[in-house]
Amino acid sequence: MAGRSFSFFRAGGFDQVRFERGQDLLALGELDQKLWVALACPVKGLALDARTLELIDTDKDGRIRANELISTTTWVGGLIKNPDDLLKGAAELPLSAINDGTEEGRRVLQAAKTVLASLGKADANAISVADTAEAVKAFEATAHNGDGVVPPESAKDDASKQLAQDVITCLGSATDKSGKPGFTKDKADEFFKEVAAHAAWLDAGEKAVGTLPLKADTGPAYDALKAVRAKIDDYFARCRLAAFDPRALVAVNREEKEYLTVAAKDLTIDAAEVAGFPLSKIEANKTLALDVALNPAWAGPMATFCAKCAGPLLNGTKSLTEAQWTELKAKFAAYEAHLGAKAGTAVEKLGPERIKALAKDAARAPLDALLAEEAKQEPVAASIASVEKLVRCYRDLFRLANNFVNFREFYERKTMATFQAGTLYLDQRACELCLRVDDAGKHGTMAPLSRAYLAYCDLARPASGEKMTIAAAITAGDADNLMVGRNGIFYDRDGKDWDATVTKLVDNPISIRQAFFAPYKKLVRFVEEQVAKRAQDADSAANASLTTGAANLQKAAETGKADPAKPKKPLDVGVVAALGVAVGGITAALSGLLQSFFGLGFWMPVGVLGAVLLISGPSMLIAWLKLRQRNIGPLLDANGWAINANAKLNVPFGGSLTKTAALPPGSKVDTQDPYAEAQRPWGLYIALIVILSAAFAWYLGKLDGLLPGPAKSTHVLGENAPAAEEKAAEAKPAADAKPAEAPAAK
Repeated sequence: MAGRSFSFFRAGGFDQVRFERGQDLLALGELDQKLWVALACPVKGLALDARTLELIDTDKDGRIRANELISTTTWVGGLIKNPDDLLKGAAELPLSAINDGTEEGRRVLQAAKTVLASLGKADANAISVADTAEAVKAFEATAHNGDGVVPPESAKDDASKQLAQDVITCLGSATDKSGKPGFTKDKADEFFKEVAAHAAWLDAGEKAVGTLPLKADTGPAYDALKAVRAKIDDYFARCRLAAFDPRALVAVNREEKEYLTVAAKDLTIDAAEVAGFPLSKIEANKTLALDVALNPAWAGPMATFCAKCAGPLLNGTKSLTEAQWTELKAKFAAYEAHLGAKAGTAVEKLGPERIKALAKDAARAPLDALLAEEAKQEPVAASIASVEKLVRCYRDLFRLANNFVNFREFYERKTMATFQAGTLYLDQRACELCLRVDDAGKHGTMAPLSRAYLAYCDLARPASGEKMTIAAAITAGDADNLMVGRNGIFYDRDGKDWDATVTKLVDNPISIRQAFFAPYKKLVRFVEEQVAKRAQDADSAANASLTTGAANLQKAAETGKADPAKPKKPLDVGVVAALGVAVGGITAALSGLLQSFFGLGFWMPVGVLGAVLLISGPSMLIAWLKLRQRNIGPLLDANGWAINANAKLNVPFGGSLTKTAALPPGSKVDTQDPYAEAQRPWGLYIALIVILSAAFAWYLGKLDGLLPGPAKSTHVLGENAPAAEEKAAEAKPAADAKPAEAPAAK
């Protein structure tokens, strides 16, 4: 805040902070965030160590925000003796650089020494990013790594392993840092809460009178009854209906035609049509035989019902009256109500005996012991994590700031910025402003606002199966040969080559030079298209005439007569006259234009320049306006950044981002092309045009003021010279204006 002085540099059309000292970096919190280039950036898709970015992203939302960067620099500043060391970007952190004057610093220093000792480097004076990565990997693979997740493999006895597995089976698992599934303290608490609830429910059912008519077999018996309840109810309802009115007997047994329909198909016992028929033959007030004359689709469920439910409760009866059926259902009413109050269903799959055993107070002790061992390692894990974060930030923090708070790397052009994915070689140019794109459709809605000419390309490496999409900004050259489907080669920052195919182009001006020639190229393309169209029409007409002539010849050969030729239309005198007038008008207009042009004298070059500006000026003006608006902000915003400045890509800077093909200095070129097309004598044509133009200007007398007397057109052509005629025409009115002679005196 007040009192802090920062240095700034101007690039991209705006002022950016410069980190000249380590204290400047640590004082980020004092820099007005309105002066930051970016306020947020994604964790993925940047050419910066992803692990470093994950450690800085404290809320784990996939983005680094300004406050997270500020808190990280403050934390690092408290652990480093000399903040200027952060500007080195070194891959190794000297142990002597750690500030042991604070409690946290001493703890981190001791953790760093412990890590080095575990790697067999107890005498090392510095710890590197590779050292911490190896130590973290080794620590995370241990039985207890302090992340709060305990895999069953961490238990030393089978009973504890089984208990841990029961928690995972019933409530799901969390993933340990080693990649193995495990349980947490919250999962263990929830598990034993469910066990207690279900055990209490089981105990209540056993104590309630009439709840378990068959003791432990009540559950299977109820399930067997429930499976056939609707069908037996249906049977007795049909029997009552037949007793009420005998006329209903045929209907309740289903009509014969329904059986015929089923019999006409490939029949299976469990077919839906068969299962829909009555359970047994319907008669008035008939009992239900449990083992004979049953619907074959229900034979299995009825056998289970008879064995597990009706048999035990009805003394092995082989038939069932409606009254017995009603009594049987009533025996399970209390059990059904008990089921409605079931609790602890998450652990029900373990079975009553296992649940009752786990409900005892001592059953939880093995899991508590495992969790206690895990908790002991949490400080160790935190210390190793602190060492890892410090070493990585010691190397990467300064570079991140130069690609976040300012865009120094991008505008200095000494190295690629973190958001640049590599270089695209396409159409004799190398494009260095290439951004990785995860969603081309979403990116394409905002990226055009950058006013840059963009080429979206799909990248692939067939050997490895890797794929990627980029958006390349083309800031030099022209767009004449750029088209969807064109192929190129992309080199990523690691030097790996990718096949690139253009899938989409966003048209915007590339340069003022391109805009200058654009109208003429459009005119040439228009003329070429019109000529091609006329040629195609003429070819079609010739083909049609040839086809018609051939048909007439064939008809004449077959019949001896040919179709009479269509009479030619008489020449329209009016059309001829109109054409003559048009040609005359065009000739007069051209003559007037040439006279005006040559009448400029020494100012003729200015006239040429004016004509050129009249044609190319509007296109160049539009290009100039758009190039002034060209900036990288929308390109990065479309990738999840929060750009806080109008980071411009002006013409000189844009030209440095795209390099066009050029021969190296000192190259020798053999200009003799054995396959070159025959050269037209353009020099002769131009010389003839200049000579004819000069002759015409001399004929009109426009050069008389520059020539000696004998060479002037009025001297050579005399009265036939246009200039002499003009002078005579000007002199005649003057002569006519002289006063008449006075009459003679008388």
